[in-house]
Amino acid sequence: MMPRPLPRGFTLIEILVVIIVVGLLAALAVVNLGGSGQSREMEKDIRELYLLMQTASEQAILNNEEIGLRLLEDGYQFVVFDEESREWTEQVQRLFRPRSLPEWLVVTPLIEDGLPTLAGEEDKLEPDMVFFSSGEVTPFELEFTAGSERDRMHRLTSDGVNGIEWQSPGDEDES
Repeated sequence: MMPRPLPRGFTLIEILVVIIVVGLLAALAVVNLGGSGQSREMEKDIRELYLLMQTASEQAILNNEEIGLRLLEDGYQFVVFDEESREWTEQVQRLFRPRSLPEWLVVTPLIEDGLPTLAGEEDKLEPDMVFFSSGEVTPFELEFTAGSERDRMHRLTSDGVNGIEWQSPGDEDES
């Protein structure tokens, strides 16, 4: 007698189980990645601004010049103080080009008033905060929220002397 050949391949039930498992994993991945797209974009934009602010502070010291940050309605712009004309001018470095922020991203600036400024009365490019060549910066706090969602608020802050700090949601719980 000849031995019976062993069946090759998969049964219908095995194939269905694999399809269901793969489907569940794909659905889980979509929920985890797709649902926080706005949150990821907000964090990317804040990280970019944070790194640019740190770079501007370092550039101000290295180049012995004052660099300012103007908050615009839909973004921000870096400016530099021209000693000869005694006015703020647009930053020419490509790194410091004007940038826009998504319309759903709300930026609430809390910047100290009454501090000395380098701008004249008619200066159109007067910055909201200044990175001085001495290493100091205008004391500020910027709050970032996605619309009115205060539970996912990010903050960029500086006391003017100790550099710039970034607080992400949940950071205040740890301290």
